[in-house]
Amino acid sequence: MDDRLILAIDQGTTNTKALLVASDGSVRLSRSRAMRVDYPQPGWAEQSASDIWEGVAALIAELAAAVDPASIAAVAISNQRETIILWDAETGRPVGPAVIWQCRRSADRCAALRTAGHEAEIVARSGLGIDPLFPAAKIAWLLDTIPDARARAERGDLRCGTVDSWLLWNLTGGAVHATDHSNASRTQLFNIDTLDWDAELARLFDVPLGLLPKVMPSDSEFGTVAPGLTALRDGTPILAVMGDSHAALFEHSADGSPRVKVTIGTGSSLMAATGERLRSAHGLSSTIAWSRGDRVQYALEGNILVSGHAAAFATTMLGLPNEAALTALAESVADSGDVVFVPALAGLGAPHWCSAARGTITGLSLATQPAHIARATLEAIALQIGDVVAALDADFGTAITELSIDGGAARNALLMQLLADLTGRRTIRPAIPEASALGVARLAADGIGMKLPASGEQQKEFFDPTMSAEQREGLLARWRAAVAGAVRAAGSSET
Repeated sequence: MDDRLILAIDQGTTNTKALLVASDGSVRLSRSRAMRVDYPQPGWAEQSASDIWEGVAALIAELAAAVDPASIAAVAISNQRETIILWDAETGRPVGPAVIWQCRRSADRCAALRTAGHEAEIVARSGLGIDPLFPAAKIAWLLDTIPDARARAERGDLRCGTVDSWLLWNLTGGAVHATDHSNASRTQLFNIDTLDWDAELARLFDVPLGLLPKVMPSDSEFGTVAPGLTALRDGTPILAVMGDSHAALFEHSADGSPRVKVTIGTGSSLMAATGERLRSAHGLSSTIAWSRGDRVQYALEGNILVSGHAAAFATTMLGLPNEAALTALAESVADSGDVVFVPALAGLGAPHWCSAARGTITGLSLATQPAHIARATLEAIALQIGDVVAALDADFGTAITELSIDGGAARNALLMQLLADLTGRRTIRPAIPEASALGVARLAADGIGMKLPASGEQQKEFFDPTMSAEQREGLLARWRAAVAGAVRAAGSSET
């Protein structure tokens, strides 16, 4: 029996997880810790880059203490995407906050680029529409806001990267400044056709390319763990890096079947592999799912900015002890009583892309109870996903019949049924604990000749639509009207 283990780090927005994955595909041991997100002013969201690294190092220490560190054959990294960090090249210390993907502080820069007519060129090169979600404008904001940052960047004194690059830098003691194709494709500075940093994108966003990491295939030998920095054995290889959503799609597709994957976490990501690059005409992003050697797998993706986070928000607003109580409250009523919650708490993402939109609740009456708001919250998560599914249908020219779900919110059976009912599709919940971590562990295992088995059909749970077409269409009509109202209000506030 192969006794080697893969250490998979899954650094997320609200939680960091570390798993030891065995050769039979089982999770031998796992640990997690909550991550703090700060909201210093409306629309801003950030974390401590130091806390991110210290949390990862602490989890590594816990796992390494529970096994023989020599049994850990490789490290794999999956990470929250579009979060950007700027740090000192000599000391390795961050010089500002980790500006996370939810942050809207670069909205004015994005609006100026759009007004100047640059969006078509940016989409053609990067595959991504102009939105504060993506890091390019955030990097420019950091350089212009942190004292002396631009001058230091020009001198080569600073480094910049997404969370994977930050972790690689720290794991290797500053020896490696790198990223993979999947993470690079989310920066809006990377040309997904030429597979290189793009000088024209850098000029438009005013970001010096010298700050950025080397871009490597997702299954590269990214470096080795430096002596004395973690509890890992010195020289342990780092053999796989992928953005978390990309790693989840890799895991869902491990049996060779094409999937439309929905990861429901703080936000949601719907991703479908496309082989060659496919340009969306319906508000989705062209991106790189992963790369293996010189082979690049492209995908279409729709990003929802506030998804599972909507449930956490409503739980707090309703004064409930936890999200399980929110679900129980939602289950106590048959429907939402015409209440519609649009959780545009950080703007609207795909396919609407309205950065200025804010959350709304409509349809309130004297008959409205807290339970109706609870149910409307879960419906909103499903309805946002349904909007992206409809966009995928339109881009593919055919209806998607099944959705494969992962992420923390996938454990909620009521949400899974609502998703099936409100999209009219079969929803599949594979028994894939921690799909992102397992996906990147699978890629690293391949690199050392350790083939992890694919999940079997018997491990899947299916949710089929039960809602009548009439009921579905009525709810969809109210949802579309509410979203249109949020977009109109955003337009009024900008003029």
